Amino acid sequence: MLNPQTTKTKMRELAPEIRRQNFEEVCLGYTPDEAKNEAQRCLNCKNPRCVAACPVNVQIPNFISLIAQGRYEEAYQTIRSTNTLPAVCGRVCPQENQCEGACVRGSKGEPVAIGRLERFAADMHNANNAEHKVSSRTKRDKKVAVIGSGPSGLACAGDLAKACVDVTVFEAFHVAGGVLVYGIPEFRLPKSIVEQEIRELEDLGVHFELNAVIGRAETVDELLNDGFDAVFLGTGAGLPAFMNIPGEEYSGVFSANEYLTRCNLMKAYRTEYDTPILKSRCVAIIGGGNVAMDAARCAVRLGAESVCIVYRRSENELPARLEEIQHAKEEGIEFCFLTAPTEILGDENGHVRGLKCLKMELGEADERGRRAPIPIADSEFELAVDTVIVAIGTSPNPLISRTTPDLQVDHRGRLITGSASTKTTKRAVFAGGDAVTGSATVILAMGAGKQAAREIIDFLTEEQ
Repeated sequence: MLNPQTTKTKMRELAPEIRRQNFEEVCLGYTPDEAKNEAQRCLNCKNPRCVAACPVNVQIPNFISLIAQGRYEEAYQTIRSTNTLPAVCGRVCPQENQCEGACVRGSKGEPVAIGRLERFAADMHNANNAEHKVSSRTKRDKKVAVIGSGPSGLACAGDLAKACVDVTVFEAFHVAGGVLVYGIPEFRLPKSIVEQEIRELEDLGVHFELNAVIGRAETVDELLNDGFDAVFLGTGAGLPAFMNIPGEEYSGVFSANEYLTRCNLMKAYRTEYDTPILKSRCVAIIGGGNVAMDAARCAVRLGAESVCIVYRRSENELPARLEEIQHAKEEGIEFCFLTAPTEILGDENGHVRGLKCLKMELGEADERGRRAPIPIADSEFELAVDTVIVAIGTSPNPLISRTTPDLQVDHRGRLITGSASTKTTKRAVFAGGDAVTGSATVILAMGAGKQAAREIIDFLTEEQ
């Protein structure tokens, strides 16, 4: 029976005063009754625009209908037939700009909470299927190396394994997961969830080689000469960008990548770990995306008295998810909009003591519709801070491209692929995700990984 309510079924969350003190997951998920109630809001459209808006084409009305009927495991398997990481995507995908943004129900009220329902189905599966069953599929005599175990690499590896290809994933860190483990905080994406998704891939027959820095320990060419028939580059975009303003050399200046890696991968927030991290009092985060929100919310939990997001445009232009912005505000994080840093100030000991800024105003819109920030004359002021975290974007690490002849990159160091293809300029080498697009979203990277798997399978078939 269709639920006529015009708003989403509310999801329980930890109270702000509690979550400021710990790294526990903020959003607590649906109960079965709440999930069924929300699932009954779906109109089960004949031509579901939500599916077309999903980069991995999850059959959304189908899995939601199964949840409404209480058939949770079938709902999960429906999702996983096209999505390798349901529990992850249900938590961190920008559904509001994709599937939920296309939901017909949103024309008169709020769209169906597709992301929350996806998370519910995955969490029910994880809670009730503790035993793992290793795939009994007969593997082809073809081997593929996947470099990087972030979203694009995992999606590619999963689809290749389903096609019975022998897949080895090479990961530079000591744990698999890429940005899912080093970049996204525990309070948004518990690492146990990522571990569970990795185990599901291992059950499909995917092999993981950790502490393997391709480009140093072994090159792409050496992999191709050592028995691998194709290589997928899903190495992400882990090289941080800075503003090139005076004072960036002072102690107390971090890239968001380093700060979040210390918090997330290296567990700096846990006393049993010896990971050093600066105990800050007043923190400025430069940038307005999800990474900036993550860094700011980590700083609060690590004990900072005040945390401020410094963003050169207005709140309307903030690129971060609305949910993350709302959570940041609830946790006491301040926002300095229309503000551009010009210099980081240091004390006599070489440590940050302040951030010099200019007030900005928005000019005319450019060809993309974005209004450029313009400095306001004589508007300079200072923020008293002891830590500055720069979160203005990342680019691909050049190690792979520098050690791989015939592999072309653009002026930003991004791997060049064919038009609407994941084929690189080097034969038998494919690429996708942030290594090609620059920093983007988990689900877009997964979409590229899935496309690469299809093209690699075609390539292997042609080679037979």
